[in-house]
Amino acid sequence: MAEPLRPFRLRGCGGPQKFGVAAGSLRGLLRKGCRLLQLPLAGSRLCLYEDGTELTESYFRALPPQTELVLLGPGESWRGCATDIERLLAAFCGQQGAVVEAARRLLTDERAPHRQKLLADLIHNLSENILAENKEDDKKWFEGLESRFKNKSSYLRHSCESRMRGYMREVSGFISNVHPAARDAYRGIIDLMADKLKSVKYNGCYFDRREEEEAARLCTTEGWFSCQGPFDRDDCPCKHSINPYSNRESRILFSTWNLDHIIEKKRAVVPELAEAVKTRDGREVNWEYFYQLLFTLDNLKLVHIACHKKTNHNLSCDKTRIYRATKQTYVIS
Repeated sequence: MAEPLRPFRLRGCGGPQKFGVAAGSLRGLLRKGCRLLQLPLAGSRLCLYEDGTELTESYFRALPPQTELVLLGPGESWRGCATDIERLLAAFCGQQGAVVEAARRLLTDERAPHRQKLLADLIHNLSENILAENKEDDKKWFEGLESRFKNKSSYLRHSCESRMRGYMREVSGFISNVHPAARDAYRGIIDLMADKLKSVKYNGCYFDRREEEEAARLCTTEGWFSCQGPFDRDDCPCKHSINPYSNRESRILFSTWNLDHIIEKKRAVVPELAEAVKTRDGREVNWEYFYQLLFTLDNLKLVHIACHKKTNHNLSCDKTRIYRATKQTYVIS
């Protein structure tokens, strides 16, 4: 029995014109679309306009009527609606100054906050040079920085290293609050943490686009970073995001974002470490657990300055992980 016909909105990837086409199967829709847009059936395929997902027969049957689809000919690709935006910006490239000025005038309308956000993003994106990595390819990005930085990743790695060194100084500076009898043990743990930080280059790989496996934990390979919001919410309510590789303004703004300790460094982690060393009573302090809390993404999240919650988080260390578990020995009789 033939499948009932369902209507869809169809377009090619080369233009905005849309056509209404009804079909009961993916093959039938593909055949009608190729005739309509004069594309060869062999090698052509259909995908969602929204995100570029290529259709299968089972996926097609689950689509609601009037879904917008893109018909791709051999060799053509579609990355979703972002493709249309990129083409729009490319068309404006020769008149960039006029576009920016018109957008700025529209930004003065305080009654349209959503439009303000879109226009601000447009102005920002028109000045981006995300793919450039080296100084000679984006000299403006490096304005105000020391001459020793030759590429963007090296500067961002340096910034990350500076933050980690700062955390290490705070841990070291707390030694005056440690019980005198436990200070040597505390210094020993500081030395272990310092050696581990050096071995991983102070976690600067999180900001290196070439270290894709590590960077993927915090950002995409293109360098986008998202605000992870207040610690007690699922995500950032304002949807802050930034790409510090894009332009000088983004690089400067990114330096104001915070790496927030979920279990707080000063109120919880460091005092708990000092107490653990003092009361260890022959037990071995699990210094690697404290290292994770102080210096890794297990307890650090990137937060826009407006979303950084300064009040007490009221979270504490996991008491079961403060000391290393002792190995059980069994006597076989």
